[in-house]
Amino acid sequence: MQHSKNYYQIKSNDEIFKKLKLERTHVGYYNLVFQETNKIKKHASLINQEKIILVGMGGSSLGVRAIYEFLLPSRNNLKEMIFLDTIDPLRIQFLFKNIDLKDSHFLFISKSGNTIEVITVLRFINDMIKLNRKNSTIITGADSNLEKFANERKIKVFNISNNVGGRFSVFSVAGLVPLAIVGVDIDNLLAGSKRVFNGFFEKDKYYRPIMEKSRFLVENKSRFNINVVFSYSAALEGFNKWYIQLWAESLGKKNINSTRQGLTPIGLIGPSDQHSFLQLIMDGVRDKTVTFIKINDHKTNSVIPSSAEKDMSILDYSFDYSDKFTFNNLINLQADSTIESIANEKDIPIDVITISTVDEYNIGKLMFAFQLVVSAVGQFLQINTYDQPGVETGKEILIGKLNNV
Repeated sequence: MQHSKNYYQIKSNDEIFKKLKLERTHVGYYNLVFQETNKIKKHASLINQEKIILVGMGGSSLGVRAIYEFLLPSRNNLKEMIFLDTIDPLRIQFLFKNIDLKDSHFLFISKSGNTIEVITVLRFINDMIKLNRKNSTIITGADSNLEKFANERKIKVFNISNNVGGRFSVFSVAGLVPLAIVGVDIDNLLAGSKRVFNGFFEKDKYYRPIMEKSRFLVENKSRFNINVVFSYSAALEGFNKWYIQLWAESLGKKNINSTRQGLTPIGLIGPSDQHSFLQLIMDGVRDKTVTFIKINDHKTNSVIPSSAEKDMSILDYSFDYSDKFTFNNLINLQADSTIESIANEKDIPIDVITISTVDEYNIGKLMFAFQLVVSAVGQFLQINTYDQPGVETGKEILIGKLNNV
């Protein structure tokens, strides 16, 4: 008798935990939290240009951007970083119209060393200003063509480990080198990620929420197949984009039985998306889970003026601002009100993550926790979380078209 099936049995938390511990032996992102950073910081200290141009696609750019944009509004000592993650001719033309090439340092990031967008932009820049060790840094895989190009010109190279995938590379040299160059405290960033690592693998503070969230998403994926992250800070918009890539490219796969798996990620920013997507969450189809992210202390004391002045009374709502009411108060009350309104529906799964303040330690914790959730969900789904076969076909077709031009 033959028996075939297209379903799988969801494993226990203990089994999944054992598999994640085993992954640490060959999936490189886990152990990045323990790396030495002195060589990175020494190189960063030698770069004097004030404008840093990062040329990278997907995971080579989104993680750095998430951290940089999170910290930028509350910091006045970061160098300016421009993200060149496009080959849109109008965007490229606009960017270089406003860039002083002689006061810019170029970072080229491509693990394979042959990412077509990165190489194309590199050739374009090199035609305007010859790339050398004083104006360039290259981050790539060992023995790639990009490394050979760098060695010919004596450009400093940092190698990305073979077992670290692009979307999981934010705590590798692909993330730490550019962040250190602009002035981010990368040691504090790693300390935050290490805190979550220890709290999970020692079955301490972070083990239960990560495993419970992952199991719920998988057990209810047929009903709730859309995962919304609703971040209450414009500074988290870059994080949202990073999360979407991490989630979609990791979890949209066929599992061991060739059945299609995946949860659709959506990133929202509060309060602006209260005026658009919230209506769909509240009254639309019950197919979404919502993760709220709040920041307790935005590191600003900007006070909203009271309406005591007569000429302002016409603009009054049904409440008055006190003399010490801040934007920090307002955005968190808006978040709490939206959370309460959705919770009152009683049939929309939600969870709330509260970041204590805006610094490297807290964004490190947040991003590493999301990486662990993705890894756990991948194990529950019985997929390969770390490949991306679905995007390779398009690359191959493009190469064929270019060869026929």
